[in-house]
Amino acid sequence: MTDTAALVSLAASCAREAGDMLRDAFAAAQHKTTAKSTPTDLVSESDYAAERMIRKHLESQRPDDGILGEEEGGHAGSSGLRWVVDPIDGTTNFLYGIPMWSVSIACEDENGDTLAGVVLDPVRDELWSARRDDVARLNGEPVAPSGCAELGEALVATGFGYDAEVRAIQAEVIARLLPQVRDLRRLGSAALDLCWLAGGRLDAYFERGVKHWDIAAGALLCRQAGLSVRPLAALGAAPEGLLVADARLVDDLQSRLS
Repeated sequence: MTDTAALVSLAASCAREAGDMLRDAFAAAQHKTTAKSTPTDLVSESDYAAERMIRKHLESQRPDDGILGEEEGGHAGSSGLRWVVDPIDGTTNFLYGIPMWSVSIACEDENGDTLAGVVLDPVRDELWSARRDDVARLNGEPVAPSGCAELGEALVATGFGYDAEVRAIQAEVIARLLPQVRDLRRLGSAALDLCWLAGGRLDAYFERGVKHWDIAAGALLCRQAGLSVRPLAALGAAPEGLLVADARLVDDLQSRLS
């Protein structure tokens, strides 16, 4: 049987090592960047440096595992396990000096099920963690969601894509939803959105177009906190995504997102 506690410990060690370097770079506010999918989709040298640091650490400890990283792609391993790495979730915030970004690392089995995951918020020194056989935790202590069951009382987090056509569709959904909820938040890091949801700082989350590395660790935290985690169907040019909320709220919210 896989030792999920050891996986969390390794992921936390990797995240903290990268987080220390990134916090220094964030404070220095000197970044070299390039664009990826669109001119608004930026990647920095810090993204690459952090991912290389995490890869080196993982490969030294578990050389037979596979790795999928946002910046440098993936390779298969022979162990049946794969690490999913987002070195900076919230790169735009990072580059603009906004303290809402994170390091996300998850480990999956050969069926694609997430066994363990951590999300480190280096600015606040908050390490969110979960494993498939334990509760969601913040700095080692169990967390719980808000329990919000009414749409009109829900503080809902979301995010937007980089493509203009996708954003137009997302704007239409937001315009319909905003009058029906307590309020909306667009914080800029899907991984932290999910952690904050698991910890009761938000009441629901949805987003189309998120990538696997954005949500692999955070979605596990939400599941282990007892939240309902569902795929969100594509809508026109907007790709499929993720919806997370209390089981008593999720159907009502899902019905309003198409």
